[in-house]
Order: sequence, then structure tokens, then C-alpha cells
Amino acid sequence: MIRRNLMMVERIMYVDPETPVNCVFTAKIKGNIPEENFKAALEKIQQKHPLLRTRIDTSSEKYPFFIEVEEIEPIPIRIVERKTDEDWLQESENEWFRMFNDDKKPLAQLVWIKGQEVSEILWVLPHCICDGTSLVTMMTELLSLLDDPAVGLQPYEVFRSADDFLPLDFNMKKKKRKVRFYLMMGRIFFLMQRKSKMRNLGKNYAVHWKLNPTTTAQITEKTKAHGISVHALLCSSFMQAFQEIRGKQAKGKVISPVDVRHFIPEIRQDHVFAFAPTVELSLKKGSKGILDNARQIKKDLVEKIEKMKARELLWMGEQMHPVVERMVSMLKSSKGGHDITLSNMGRINIPSDYKNFKVETIISPTVAFPWLNSNTLVTTTYNRQMDFTFMSNEDFLPKEEAVKIKDKAIELLTSPL
Repeated sequence: MIRRNLMMVERIMYVDPETPVNCVFTAKIKGNIPEENFKAALEKIQQKHPLLRTRIDTSSEKYPFFIEVEEIEPIPIRIVERKTDEDWLQESENEWFRMFNDDKKPLAQLVWIKGQEVSEILWVLPHCICDGTSLVTMMTELLSLLDDPAVGLQPYEVFRSADDFLPLDFNMKKKKRKVRFYLMMGRIFFLMQRKSKMRNLGKNYAVHWKLNPTTTAQITEKTKAHGISVHALLCSSFMQAFQEIRGKQAKGKVISPVDVRHFIPEIRQDHVFAFAPTVELSLKKGSKGILDNARQIKKDLVEKIEKMKARELLWMGEQMHPVVERMVSMLKSSKGGHDITLSNMGRINIPSDYKNFKVETIISPTVAFPWLNSNTLVTTTYNRQMDFTFMSNEDFLPKEEAVKIKDKAIELLTSPL
């Protein structure tokens, strides 16, 4: 029987019972799939992943927890008639605000935008149970089962708490003194903050674009030639674009999530899991060169990842539950010190050719954060094409301005270094 408290990071992404934060991940396929294949595939996926058989209880105890539902309903599938190539974006926006609050229904939804020859398949999951790697896993498993319902999936057990990931030499007594200090400082910090009534009341939106294989290859070759990473060039280009379009309003900083599986191998690639530690990266002061900034960003990123203690971070977060609600309140009302959260998921290892259909493309995940600074960029590479989704809120960053930033960033990405 599964019963586990939401970790601190899961609670932040859960926000509260009235505020949905859903990730939507889309694959475009060519071919025909029987509807019964969907039902069989979803049943196997639900049996594999423990959190897809739970609900979130917010009323029984002080903090919310996952609890297994014995007779939980199957993962629902919503079928929509396909009319245009942009239907996926409208359906994504609809699903951002889906409430997963039915005690008998799982924390997942599938949308099938069904056409004669071409369809889009959308996974919809609350962000409090999944990260980008989880979404790729779910799509990989679904496509494999849709093509061959006999494929087997290996179930796994959900961990009980962050303590399960602690190293044997972890000095809990010493660390708890440190945590008490941080908790006290956190409470003082939040008490000193003036309560802001600022909130995003505008419309959330997503801007989507792809780079063709030639341009994608040129970017990759350019980064190799100059000894920098694609991620560093993306960060440098978008921060520079923010500066050129927003001027003094630009912060010169990005926040980048890192896959926790690099640090905690017990969380396997095929496990559904939500925690992604982040690093803050900045433009080099006094420099306007894209290449210089990219080199510095790559160096900073490597150093920060090497110093990252993900197991300790996870455990320390669990001691901060008393201030989570204040953290959420601050995220909803603070402009933050960064331009954008930039998640580069890299190359997506999903096959393109199946026996009964072909995957034409993968679209980077979308999400509508309720934070005041909701600027989010997600990028993936599939079939030799880089794909981007840029999300924000009209109140915080007008869509027209986001498009200008996107255009400037592409210009910087593709120009000679």
C-alpha cells in the first residue's frame, strides 16, 4: 500500500488544491492505431508506475501525501477530431488547467487528436509527479505498446521518503543543526518580506518553433568547434536577447534544471519522479560576446554540478516544510532575479519508425506556471531538429515581446561566433 508525504519540491509544484500545474508532452504520428491499443497500453503503464495509482490527500493531515487508491479508474483518454496542425497547442492550453481532484481518477490524462492519417498524442501529468525525463519515459512506453501490445513493462516500488537516498556516512545530527539555522533564517526572511499583492492576471501562452536539420547541425558543429556546449550557447544567446529587447529590465541570469538521476542512480531513467535540482547561470559582467559568455557559462555549470549534493539537498528540503506555503506565496508575487528558466532536455531517444506508424516529430513539453515570473523555455532535439517552447504570462511578459526575444535569440544562435 503506497502512502508517502509529498516532498518539499513536490509540494511547491503541487501549489495547492485549487491551482493546477500540468506538463503536456506531445508526439505527432503518421498512421492508424486501434482505440483498444490505447486502453491496453495505458493499463500496463498504470500498473508499472506507482504514482499513477494514487491520489493526493490534503485534508487528513497537516501536509499533503500520496495515497494508493485500491480500485482506481484507468487513465482516461480524451479523443478530439483533428482539424488543423495547430490543434495540439490549443489542446495543450486547455490541459494546463485540468484539475486532478477526482479521488477515483489517476494523476494522468491522455489526449488523442485523431486525424485520418496524422494524429497528435498528448500526455498530461501534474508537475508534482514528473520531470522532463519522466515525460520521455511515458511517451516511449506508450508508443512501444501502441505498436506492440505484448511489450512487457517492469513495475517498481516507490520510495518511502528522502531518507532512502541518504549515504551511509550521512551525519543527520550535525545536519539537523544546520537545517534548524536555515529554517530560522528562512522564517526571518519571509517575515521581513513585505506582502506583495502582485499577481499574474493575464493569459498564459506558449510560443513554439523548430529549427530545420541544417540549422540544427550548424549550431552543433559551431559549439564543437569552439569547445562550448549547446546548453551554454542557448543560455548565452537568450540572456543576451533579453538584454537587447528588455534593456534595464533584463537580469542577465537563467535558472537551469538538472536531471537528478545523474546524482541518484537509484532513481532510474524509467522512473516517474519530480525533483530536478537547479543551477543559476549568469552573463559575464562587462562582456557582450556570445562566445565569451558561453565559455564562462559552461565552466560555471560544470563547477556547480560537480559541487551539487543532490541527496543532501533532497533531505534538507524535507526539513523546510513549515515554510513551503510562504515559498509558494513568494513565487506567486516576486519578479525573481532571473530572466528565464531554461530546460534543455537534449536529444530525445524515441524511435521514429514503428511497424504500424511513424513518429513525425516530438514537441517540447509545455507548462503554465502560476508564478509571477513564469518565463520558461524548454528545448528538445528529435530527428535532427531542435524544437522550442517558450511559455509566459501576458501580464509579466507580453507575447509580442516574447516573440521579439525569440527572434533575437535565434539570430544570435545562428550567427557566426
